[in-house]
Amino acid sequence: MSQTTRMLMQTADPIATGVLVVIGIIVLVAALIVMKFARLWLQAYFSRADVRLSELIGMWLRRVDSRTIVLSKITAVQAGLQLTTKDLESHYLAGGRVPNVVRAIIAADRANIDLSFKTATAIDLAGRDVLDAIQTSVNPKVIDCPDPKKGKETIDAVAQDGIQLRAKARVTVRTNIQRLVGGATEETIIARVGEGIVTTIGSAITYKNVLENPDRISKAVLDKGLDAGTAFEILSIDIADVDVGENVGAQLQAAQAEADMRRAKAEAEKRRAMAVAREQEMRALVVENDAKVPLAISEAFRAGNLGIMDYYRLKNIGADTQMRESIAKPKKPDQP
Repeated sequence: MSQTTRMLMQTADPIATGVLVVIGIIVLVAALIVMKFARLWLQAYFSRADVRLSELIGMWLRRVDSRTIVLSKITAVQAGLQLTTKDLESHYLAGGRVPNVVRAIIAADRANIDLSFKTATAIDLAGRDVLDAIQTSVNPKVIDCPDPKKGKETIDAVAQDGIQLRAKARVTVRTNIQRLVGGATEETIIARVGEGIVTTIGSAITYKNVLENPDRISKAVLDKGLDAGTAFEILSIDIADVDVGENVGAQLQAAQAEADMRRAKAEAEKRRAMAVAREQEMRALVVENDAKVPLAISEAFRAGNLGIMDYYRLKNIGADTQMRESIAKPKKPDQP
């Protein structure tokens, strides 16, 4: 063997070793991957879920919980539903609850409710519990009105005779799947029913009519179509309890009488103050005119229109007038 041949053989040995190492690593990685997804793949295969190994590897690379997707698809296939792996994975990547959606579609199918996968995922991504909505549609739920969790026990309203009534109602509703996305929630139902109860009681001539026929409240409220634009369909409104409260009319009348009395007192005080001011004004005018009398007398003396005897006669008349006034004035008890 020549020296050139020996050199080629020595060079080929490291290359072959490196290739074998790379192939070994690839085989080992492939074996680990197969071992990682073998159980899921076998579960899907024997369940006829049609999940390929390449799809499982793709889920792993996309950081999708492959177990959730595979088990959800197996559940759907076993229930007779045709859902693709791509649709389930897409909804998972969008942040949806895949198992919840699958169970909801199965429940809707068993109850003969038209619910497509697109609608179910839209409801789920909107933040609504689609499974709870289907269960409510099959088994209607009862809503207390008002909600005790809000801290209010009764709906208070006043009849036309002024008597307050306190009512409690229970509303039986069923989910309307078609209006679930964008429809109003339970709070709107409670608010509308409460408004209807207040209106119906307020239109009653007397509270006795309401106590005799409490069903007139439920009938009147139910006829208003309060479920329009909501995610529910109202099946019935039942009045659970009606109690008599306070006599609001009497309280309002008493308050009005008190206000009228205060207003009358204010008007009287105003008139008294005006009379006092007028009296003070007249007294000031009298004092002013009294001050002018000496000047007028002096002027009459200078003009010769008044003599000394006339002046003394005038003084006597004034003194006589003062004496008569003092005699006619009643004495106080403490005076002698």
